[in-house]
Amino acid sequence: MASVAAFALVNVVDPYSGASAQLLGAQQTAYSDLPGQVFAVTSVYEQKVNRESFDFEKLPDPPKPVVTAAPSGGSSSSSGGGSGWAAPAGTPDPGSAQAIAMGYVGAGPEFDCLVELWTHESHWNTFAYNAGSGAYGIPQALPGSKMAAFGADWETNPDTQIRWGLSYINGRYGSPCGALGHWQSSGWY
Repeated sequence: MASVAAFALVNVVDPYSGASAQLLGAQQTAYSDLPGQVFAVTSVYEQKVNRESFDFEKLPDPPKPVVTAAPSGGSSSSSGGGSGWAAPAGTPDPGSAQAIAMGYVGAGPEFDCLVELWTHESHWNTFAYNAGSGAYGIPQALPGSKMAAFGADWETNPDTQIRWGLSYINGRYGSPCGALGHWQSSGWY
């Protein structure tokens, strides 16, 4: 039987010395002629990473949201906050709003009912405004100014809107599943 032994000669180098280690006798290949990898991180900057470098590029500002004003001459009973009221502009964060609601309702069937109900109503958009009815916010309060009973920040704070909406649901339907059942049979709650 023949046995074979192989040896690789390697320089061992202190990593803090500034020197580099290399495999002796191996041919080094430059990779600069190969395409680099590029990926983008969603932010105000795009990060590009290539094999030997990386850079950041400022992305253009996102378009400004369109604000829909309440019908002129509307009363506080048919608009979000009264005559001449206009829904504020903002960027909704449905995931955070749902996390806030789960903190109040808990995970389970009631939360699932609430998610379905408010997804139909507003897609969990804090700034959702129905120009036809004047309903506003995540729970589509009519008028939206009713939510001021739970906080002066009712126009922009998902927590205030969720607390008001849950109070309304529990008072009128007993639970989010009760409200969803009414919505499914009538198209409103």
